[in-house]
Amino acid sequence: MTIVPYYRSLDRNFTLLKGDCVELLNSFEFKFDMIFADPPYHLSNGGISVQGGQMVSVDKGEWDRSQGADADYLFDKEWLSACRDKLKDNGTIWVSGTYHNIFSIARCLTELDFKILNCVTWVKTNPPPNLSCRYFTHSAEYILWARKSYRTPHFYNYELMRAVNGGTAMSDVWRLPSVSKWEKSCGKHPTQKPLCLLSRIIQASTNQGAWILDPFAGSSTTGIAANLLGRRFLGIEQEENFLRISQARKEELIDAKIQEEYSDKLKKQMGIYNDVGHSGVLSDIKANYSIELPF
Repeated sequence: MTIVPYYRSLDRNFTLLKGDCVELLNSFEFKFDMIFADPPYHLSNGGISVQGGQMVSVDKGEWDRSQGADADYLFDKEWLSACRDKLKDNGTIWVSGTYHNIFSIARCLTELDFKILNCVTWVKTNPPPNLSCRYFTHSAEYILWARKSYRTPHFYNYELMRAVNGGTAMSDVWRLPSVSKWEKSCGKHPTQKPLCLLSRIIQASTNQGAWILDPFAGSSTTGIAANLLGRRFLGIEQEENFLRISQARKEELIDAKIQEEYSDKLKKQMGIYNDVGHSGVLSDIKANYSIELPF
């Protein structure tokens, strides 16, 4: 199978592939330092939510529709297995979800011999209200962090996370906002994650120059955060519209003023008012930039 990138930036630090992630991952040999995956939550089954004070459907598209518990589990296990094969022995994977899919993800990770390190609770500081008033407001998502090997130690930037957290060890409960309006300047993705969340994940588990994979890239928040922090990115996505948004977001960063503006806004979101933890310079070793993708 010949792989032709949908898009590759001039600096070669941001590459997009269009297609099915399992098929594409099984077609080349390359090992990544870190993987972040925001897979389908299987929630597009006629539910409703609130957005901008208005009642809206939560249906995201056919890609997010549940096929039943057994089929959804097999889907998760297949893509996680493909990702495992593309992870370095000392690499780690982060997978986001809600209670709808995170237990299936944990089961698959265990069955595939990953070692689960943490279940991070992302507490949203600005969650949407529930409409029925019959249960607690859904204000959190969960992110499983796992390493590939039980025997091979993983990288954790403890000192940097401690500095970001005001000098004390960071817990697995993160209070961060949802996506801000300025992060949607090139278009909207229905399940877009905030840059502040991905920035913390990337800084916690990689050094500068690392290669990061996102098999469900969406609008490529992972890639934008990676490039802002001096990392390299490969994203895989099936939807043409989301790929166009991703490309536009990357090309927006060519403007140095926009880069600086985004960096300043990120620092404020993360509660950082100096350079510690912002550019990743503390305990942040530059990796070998000569390593290139095989296509």
